[in-house]
Amino acid sequence: MPSPANNSPASRQSFWPSIARIFVIEVLLLLALSGAVVGYLNWSSEAAWAEFNAASKMSAHEPKAPVQTVKSHMPCDRKA
Repeated sequence: MPSPANNSPASRQSFWPSIARIFVIEVLLLLALSGAVVGYLNWSSEAAWAEFNAASKMSAHEPKAPVQTVKSHMPCDRKA
């Protein structure tokens, strides 16, 4: 059973600074976490873009095999 001394208005008012402090800390942690996520996404997309550009430049320098075209089509023998 709680003691009557804890139910005084002065003891209830002492919680508000603690609640405000916890709220501010939570907001700051949320901002730091979201900044870290945005930074990671930016870094990973730049790395993927650089890898994509390097792969496309490598394939542009490779000699391409000649394309052989089929000049005439032989009809298939279909026997039912």
